[in-house]
Amino acid sequence: MSTARIEDVVGDFVNLRRRGINLIGLCPFHDEKSPSFNVNPSRNIFKCFGCGKGGDSIQFIVEHEKISFGEAIRFLAQKYRIEIEETENTAEQIEQKLVTDSLYIVNEFARDYYVDVLFNRTEGRQIGLSYFKERGFLESTIRKWQLGYALEERDEFSKKALEKRYNIDHLHALGLTTKNEYDFFRSRVMFPIHNVSGKVLGFGGRTLSADKKIPKYINSPESEIYNKRNVLFGLYFAKDAIRKNDECILVEGYTDVITLHQAKIENVVAASGTSLTKEQIKLIKRFTPNIKIIFDGDPAGIKAALRGLDMVLESDMNVKLVLLPDGDDPDSYLAKVGPENFQQFLKENEEDFIFFKTRLLLNDAGDDPIRKTGVIKDIVQSIAKIPDTFKRALYIRQCSGLLQLSEDLFVSEVNKIIRADQKAKRLSGDNTLPDPDANAEEWLKTKVKLSPTDEPTLVLNDAYQERAICEILINFGTKIYDEETQTSIGQFIMANVMEVMDYFEIPMYRKILEDAFRALNNGTPLEASYFISHPEEEIRQFAIDALSTPYVYAEWEKREMMLQTQKMPDENYVNDCNSAILRLQLKKSKLIIKELEAKVYATTAEELENEEYIINLKILQVLMQQRNDIANKLRTVTLL
Repeated sequence: MSTARIEDVVGDFVNLRRRGINLIGLCPFHDEKSPSFNVNPSRNIFKCFGCGKGGDSIQFIVEHEKISFGEAIRFLAQKYRIEIEETENTAEQIEQKLVTDSLYIVNEFARDYYVDVLFNRTEGRQIGLSYFKERGFLESTIRKWQLGYALEERDEFSKKALEKRYNIDHLHALGLTTKNEYDFFRSRVMFPIHNVSGKVLGFGGRTLSADKKIPKYINSPESEIYNKRNVLFGLYFAKDAIRKNDECILVEGYTDVITLHQAKIENVVAASGTSLTKEQIKLIKRFTPNIKIIFDGDPAGIKAALRGLDMVLESDMNVKLVLLPDGDDPDSYLAKVGPENFQQFLKENEEDFIFFKTRLLLNDAGDDPIRKTGVIKDIVQSIAKIPDTFKRALYIRQCSGLLQLSEDLFVSEVNKIIRADQKAKRLSGDNTLPDPDANAEEWLKTKVKLSPTDEPTLVLNDAYQERAICEILINFGTKIYDEETQTSIGQFIMANVMEVMDYFEIPMYRKILEDAFRALNNGTPLEASYFISHPEEEIRQFAIDALSTPYVYAEWEKREMMLQTQKMPDENYVNDCNSAILRLQLKKSKLIIKELEAKVYATTAEELENEEYIINLKILQVLMQQRNDIANKLRTVTLL
């Protein structure tokens, strides 16, 4: 789908920044602290040099959303408002769809049902809609967030869903219908929970009853599509503002998020009824390294929350906390002071997490030496989680002053914890960290992965030359090799490797050239997209690798230091092509010569007069001369 620009599609999920002609960011497919995820707008592809995943816009959506190829096409068609022809799904076809797709479809039906009840049923308008409007929600906000209402009747939703022939097992799996086939959500206002791309994963339902025996909130159970550890409420609506402001504000409840968004403070999410998890932190870090957490005035709740925030530091995030006036939450305080004063309050009262924690715990400990010792150990534990050495050193300097300890003692205690943590990770099978107590030479061996004999292994096959030819073909196949004859790079390569193609040692490289030869004969241009969309996964992945590089060319022209002996790398494809073909021909000619020499040397005295021996000898002489000619062109010494 050429309309789907890779930078736009990926940019909805990953915070990208420019590096040379490409864009980089933190990979959404594996946990990393330094960006290795690369987006190439000119090629319209992505590639992660950490986990190896790569592809075009469709492949990104397939991998990220865990959906089928067809669903990814529909996803992008909807994003770009492109109509695609599809046959209408029957109930039987819906049941035959993949379970994941079916669960999303059922949730969409539930969302639409609850929205319809809220606006079009008497109970929904009188109770649910009235509640939302009392909270100050505009109708546009209610519709944007797809808020709804679940009726008091025990099984109306379930009956409606079954009438539409939705699978009862899916209704059970999503927690929408109980085992007795009653509605799980009843007499509650409904908050849909979306994933990053806007699909409904589950629901939160709030009772409006004053009965304390009834839980205030109930949520969808975890399912194949909903894991609350991986979800942040409101992120779908907040991601652009988070990226723009380079900061994510974290609050506690659904209504807090929606109220702040309505007040145009849109970089706000909530943790979906859980303490902040590592998965949620990773989700935030894809858009910004800066997080601000708003607490209300409940001291017990604050202390409990602080205990779980060390993992944010461990993820190399910058954490600030804001404590609201006692008795207020974000919703109520915003109503009191208005949006401008609310934002001003956040700026004036934000405090670094480490310093906030130090001050709060010291005040709580008072002059009690035992409790104060506990505070010191707690703060040391937190600082030891910070991976950035310079940042950690600055915290040590400032906190040693606050805690009235020598900086050297603080450094010593932090280092003890770091070494203990590293040892524990190694014992648990994590070999990614060096052992500070191990011999440097032994550690170096493990990093460079030397063989047991410590001898370097030589690559004796021709894989390098074969790979180089295929990479040039994929990158520059349609470029012009000869202006006079209008011969393309692809045509020139095929004309010069056909004779040695049978001698290719790597089957995939031979297959790439065979497919390219057929494509050229059929008049198909050898665009990069031809290989990126190849039906074979192995070739498709090779093409992505060939088109991607983790390096950036230095901008010498800005310093008025241009290359003198050749063109810039991206424009030097003719010379690269010539050199690669010569090197391949040299390798293959040596191989053919070796085979022919074996036949000639195996000839007996009686066979010296045979015609076959004479022909082989002449061919051998010609091949040796060709080999020497190629070596001279490459300025390579050839041993006879």
